[in-house]
Amino acid sequence: MNITETIVPGNQDVNLVRWPWIPIIGADGRQQTVSLQEAFTSAHEIRDLSVKPHERIALMRLLICITQAALDGPEDHREWKTCRDAIQPKVKLYLEKWAKAFELFGDGQRFLQVPGLKAAKEEGEGSPATKLDLTLASGNNASLFDNAAGIPRAVTPQRLALTLLAFQCFSPGGRIGVAKWNAADTPGNGSSNHSPCTPSSMLHTYLQGVSLLETIHHNLLSKEDGSNLGPKGWGCPVWEKPVSTATDRDPIANATGSYLGRLVPMSRAIRLDIEGRQMILANGLDYPLAPVFREPAATMVQREDGPAVLGVTLGRSIWRQLAAVTVKRRAKSDSVSGPLVLDKFDSMRDCTLWIGALATDKAKIEDVVEAAYDIPAGMFADAGRKLYENGVALADQWAEGLSKSVKAYASTLKLEPVPYERARQYFWTAVEQHVPVLLKLTDEPETAGDLKTSPWGEKVKQAAAAAFEFACPHGNPRQIQAHAVGLQQLFLPKPKDPNAPAKKSAKTKIKS
Repeated sequence: MNITETIVPGNQDVNLVRWPWIPIIGADGRQQTVSLQEAFTSAHEIRDLSVKPHERIALMRLLICITQAALDGPEDHREWKTCRDAIQPKVKLYLEKWAKAFELFGDGQRFLQVPGLKAAKEEGEGSPATKLDLTLASGNNASLFDNAAGIPRAVTPQRLALTLLAFQCFSPGGRIGVAKWNAADTPGNGSSNHSPCTPSSMLHTYLQGVSLLETIHHNLLSKEDGSNLGPKGWGCPVWEKPVSTATDRDPIANATGSYLGRLVPMSRAIRLDIEGRQMILANGLDYPLAPVFREPAATMVQREDGPAVLGVTLGRSIWRQLAAVTVKRRAKSDSVSGPLVLDKFDSMRDCTLWIGALATDKAKIEDVVEAAYDIPAGMFADAGRKLYENGVALADQWAEGLSKSVKAYASTLKLEPVPYERARQYFWTAVEQHVPVLLKLTDEPETAGDLKTSPWGEKVKQAAAAAFEFACPHGNPRQIQAHAVGLQQLFLPKPKDPNAPAKKSAKTKIKS
């Protein structure tokens, strides 16, 4: 990572509508950086975004928000089908109209920054602007992704804009400084809640298209659906109704309780200095979660205490949760389902789902994860999804058997520690390579037969055997003996159920 990037000179115009700051992959496969206006003008030629998982989520929310505001819709599913061709011309006019709201610096309205923000103490120096980058070791950020902690550095306006957007979406809650916002203390009394994309390390899911334009179009909600997510309905983006003070009642209600208002949040009160080196950082707006507001890209599942957001679990690959993600709502009142864009997607079609998350443990950032899957139409039917769940359960059974076999091997050798993790990582990595085999079976669940002997079952069995071989060497007589004991545990038939009815023995026919 280059830590000596050139910063923007003081007073330079950095308007994000015109300034290139969004990393993309062009039609020729090369990475480029484009402005907001260019991102939409060339959206039909752009293959994809080229950013970290949490940055992709933040950018998707921004692009969707701009598109939906420019269209003021689509009104319903019928209008959604025909609105794609209108996206680029309408967004062009919209960005020209609201360009002043996308200034990164300057004395007027700024992008995702609040006016009148000053340090609580006159001598307050503020925080380094690099703290906006959640993957850098800056301020209280962990050094998980970065080994240059403590080195003074500056960043380009391009990077500042992207990290500012992602920070507002994903900043974890915890203790935070208090600043003066138009002469009043910032809210929270030194404490902050999670930004709206962070709670429970929630998984965010988007339909992926062959171009950025198609991806944006796939993920638009209708006014009919967007207006039912929270108490303030459809709403408008925060730049159309800016929050001027911490007591600005109507703008705050729009920003925190409406569909468009929440897509690009202001969870932290931020003001960059003129050079982009320092910033004033304090708590911003508080964003209520379900059941007050339902995040459209999240998956809601049923827990013991009610519906809850489905989050990523480190050490458990995302593919093992696809059955929950692909649940479509049967009625708008359903509180449990996958992302809401699936409601309008034709169940007879295959699709590609991109799924990602920022994993946190309270205020600590642990990792970022992402995956993309080609989902067959069968996964959107109950029978196909049930088969998939059974396939994941079969893999879990083999993982349990693998653990027992590794334990038996280690016990025979009196080996400590038991190489559980070595075997587990190999097994799940090997199994994940064959997930398309299981997905393919969901298209025709009635022909899958016994999953244990299906192509999927064979692949899982082979992965368990290979993982055991990898974790349990047998190069000397003692290891060979332990290896044999472990194999016996791995492939040992399950004991018969003592309560099962006894099978009748076949009668022998005696020929005369």
